[in-house]
Amino acid sequence: MRLKKVFLLISICLGVLIVFLFINTLTFQSRQLHFAPIKHVESTNSPIIRLSKAIQYQTISNQENKRIDTNEFYNFHTFLKHSFPFIDSALLLKKINRLSLLYEWKGSDPTLRPILLMAHQDVVPVEAITHSDWSHPPFQGAIKKGFIYGRGTLDVKSGITAQMEAIEYLIAHNYKPKRTIFLAYGHDEEVGGRQGALRIAEYLRLKKVQLEFVLDEGGSIIKGIVPGIRKPIAIIGVAEKGYLSLELTAKEKGGHSSMPPKESAIGILSSAIKNLENYVFPSRMSGVGSIMFDYISPEMNFGLRFAIANKWLFSSFIEKKLDMNNATRATLHTTMATTLFKAGEKENVLPTKAKAIINFRIMPGENISHVIEQVKEIIDDPRIHIKTNGKFNYEPSIVSNPSSPTFRLMQKTAKQVFPDVIVAPYLVLGSTDSRHYKNLTKNIYRFVPFRLEPSDLNRIHGINERISIRTYKEGINFYIQLIRNSTQ
Repeated sequence: MRLKKVFLLISICLGVLIVFLFINTLTFQSRQLHFAPIKHVESTNSPIIRLSKAIQYQTISNQENKRIDTNEFYNFHTFLKHSFPFIDSALLLKKINRLSLLYEWKGSDPTLRPILLMAHQDVVPVEAITHSDWSHPPFQGAIKKGFIYGRGTLDVKSGITAQMEAIEYLIAHNYKPKRTIFLAYGHDEEVGGRQGALRIAEYLRLKKVQLEFVLDEGGSIIKGIVPGIRKPIAIIGVAEKGYLSLELTAKEKGGHSSMPPKESAIGILSSAIKNLENYVFPSRMSGVGSIMFDYISPEMNFGLRFAIANKWLFSSFIEKKLDMNNATRATLHTTMATTLFKAGEKENVLPTKAKAIINFRIMPGENISHVIEQVKEIIDDPRIHIKTNGKFNYEPSIVSNPSSPTFRLMQKTAKQVFPDVIVAPYLVLGSTDSRHYKNLTKNIYRFVPFRLEPSDLNRIHGINERISIRTYKEGINFYIQLIRNSTQ
């Protein structure tokens, strides 16, 4: 009799739990906003030709300023001046540190905080050994079969020209913004932005400018990345990971390879690296990395929606699923990667020193000092010397509120221009120039309005970088509508 009561109590508890889980799932409502789609501005092929020409300027940044070909930047500036005559006459241009550009389109209402749209002029170099692997030369700007090819088509000269095309169009149609609009185009984003975006931000701070929001590169419109979602997703970055590179060094006596010691400098350092690679930084399933799934899971099938609606119970299952993919795993953990390893000069000589560079991308909620302490504990070997490497280490960004009116403005614009997309906040895994503006606004977003296929992700900084003509024209429409929405 007693046993029956226990089973009955267990059954009642299970029943209540199941009902609770189903109620959670059924009340896990969509966070998507619904707006009528706008009619797109029909453009000629002129914007395509202008982007093609922009790609032909080899504005390659370099960590050593003296190795930058400044003439390529100056020629690019001249190209912009001639290509966008309305902007040249209506906007105030301030050159920062000679090579970076800050445009100001004054609004009619000085009480409204300005907005700032960003991109960067510089591109990464193309390795000489890969030139023959490109279907079209990387700085030719070839227009073939519905695509524009070349370095900068995705990262991110297309952002500069699309924004300028939008403003050129608006000026030509007598549009006058109430809110001031800044355009900021740094020249060294690919090497940290310290001579470009940082200097622009300092200039604006000295002018006592406070911004309504900043929009930089980061997320895009992707399809086929997230399991269970067939629709394209417009992922808008609300935060980005921190950056830390550590130099690990092991020193030994060296000598002749015919009389090796039990452990060499290479072996000691390799063992330390292996210990780091085996360590998994704690998951932040409840942090910013999971916000995206709160927005997209209501659009999933019932099974996946059921699991994410009840994360408190199924978090281990969800984490295992996400950890199966490099991209989704990186949204939940601080990550580490060995990017450089140097040791030895000759095959029969034991090296006296082995050195490696380990690059960490740090989750919001953690910090550089904490990661360094963890690394020391994981390695736990006094023979390994650890020090920070380079000048470009920085903490994770602040998290811009995805419930704010400015994020809803981004949602609205995306849905008006791309009615088929799901809009979701996102943790940017890399780094952007936007971090330099953290003292000018709390609303920093990272999104370029271009549709990308999964294969396009490898083209960024890679071979055969390209953008489709269709998506580029859509992107111009996004910027036109964003300016209209934000300056009314």
